[in-house]
Amino acid sequence: MGSAFVEIDWQGRAVRIEHAWLRRERSTRPLLVFLHEGLGSVSMWRDFPSRLCQALDLRGLVYSRPGYGRSTPRAPGEAWAPDFMHRQAHEVLPALLRALAVDVERAPPWLFGHSDGASIALLYAARFPRALSGAVLLAPHILVEAISVASIAKAREAYRDTDLRARLARHHDDPDSAFGGWNDVWLRPEFRHWSIADEIATIRCPLLAIQGEDDEYGTLAQVQGIAQRVPGTRLLVLPQCGHSPHRDQPQAVIEGTRAFLADTAVAAPGIAPETGSAPL
Repeated sequence: MGSAFVEIDWQGRAVRIEHAWLRRERSTRPLLVFLHEGLGSVSMWRDFPSRLCQALDLRGLVYSRPGYGRSTPRAPGEAWAPDFMHRQAHEVLPALLRALAVDVERAPPWLFGHSDGASIALLYAARFPRALSGAVLLAPHILVEAISVASIAKAREAYRDTDLRARLARHHDDPDSAFGGWNDVWLRPEFRHWSIADEIATIRCPLLAIQGEDDEYGTLAQVQGIAQRVPGTRLLVLPQCGHSPHRDQPQAVIEGTRAFLADTAVAAPGIAPETGSAPL
């Protein structure tokens, strides 16, 4: 994916956002906006967004949030508050869509979020019910579990003691900005009480929640909690799959997304429900 850049005004300063369009020429097709995980970026998605958009004949928009990828890093000394995902959902994403002239009233996009990105998608859906068609959620968080904190603490050790920083540097201009922003806030004692369970109860758009049975960052309580609060939520639980279903079982995610969108034909016309009906 070739990246481009656009500036938004956020927190009183100009912030550069790295982004990439996929199949933009398919102007009449639904738009799928990809929201990355807590250590993700445009390049960290690798080729999955292209594969998914090609298979389902969709347009795609992939971007790196502030602090990630080639987007503007965190300011020196800037620490994210426990509401950092709310600010991404309520401020950054709407500003980005405006800057890129995405008409959310005429053609509301779909969101495809992973981990923190999936939580951001939920928060956007709760705040802006008319500005999206629906969302696909991979390994979403609606509350903090002990397993999440333990795995994130292990990631801090790996960042300090292994080549994790060097590997992240391939995807982020400032790996310390990306890692520190995410890791520090998740490990704060006050973040243990973070929950969006009550907020998502207002969501009425279609949701597909996907989780691996072997997810090291969360249990099935996360997706089950979404289904309990949002009527009609579709669940896809994948065996022998960890925290990144699109990497562990990409074909299952593609086919699950195809079936989900095909069943929502009003919002995604022309997407065939048959498996294997489009090239990968």
